Amino acid sequence: MATMVSPSLLAADFLHLDKDIDMINRSEADWLHLDVMDGVFVPNISFGFPVLEAVAKKCQKPLDVHYMIVHPEHYIEQTRKLGAMMMNVHVEACTHLHRTIQEIHQAGMKAGVTLNPASPVSLLEDIIGDVDMVLLMSVNPGFGGQKFIENTIQKVQRLRKLIDESGSKALIEIDGGVQNETAPRLVKAGADVLVAGSYVFGNENPEQAIHDLRAL
Repeated sequence: MATMVSPSLLAADFLHLDKDIDMINRSEADWLHLDVMDGVFVPNISFGFPVLEAVAKKCQKPLDVHYMIVHPEHYIEQTRKLGAMMMNVHVEACTHLHRTIQEIHQAGMKAGVTLNPASPVSLLEDIIGDVDMVLLMSVNPGFGGQKFIENTIQKVQRLRKLIDESGSKALIEIDGGVQNETAPRLVKAGADVLVAGSYVFGNENPEQAIHDLRAL
């Protein structure tokens, strides 16, 4: 299976989002990754539903919505109305994670869970069979362009082992510091989906950058 690529809108040009969405539509990108930040769960604020709704109208790729917010369960219905394919919530933000995953599925979306860099894979042991994807943050969430955390490689291997041993069908997605040096090592360790922000949108040829990541 080709490595899947989900470019992160956070690194796009917000004055010319239409052009960047056109590029995504033309490209081989599998999904579009949307990082929603609230300034509470993470120390930054990104964008909310007005931007998400505008992007959803124009983007032809499935929407991979990553909530870095407190109480993501309050936004399941709004996310469904966007037509999102994946709703991804942080383990650290959900007191009742199983219930939230059930509600995401009941709304007709795939359910993802995210682990911050310091959260161990073992937190997922009792939920891994219920999720469609696990996102490992390979930088601390809240800001783009950070340095890749090396421990992520071993963490991917541990997660791959947990998924294989449990019989889960969950995909492994990585977000943070994904570029030409880290991407091959992540794929080798067992990653299925790569989120790339500045590496794609900051590239002279973003469509080629997406192509190269998918070829890994």
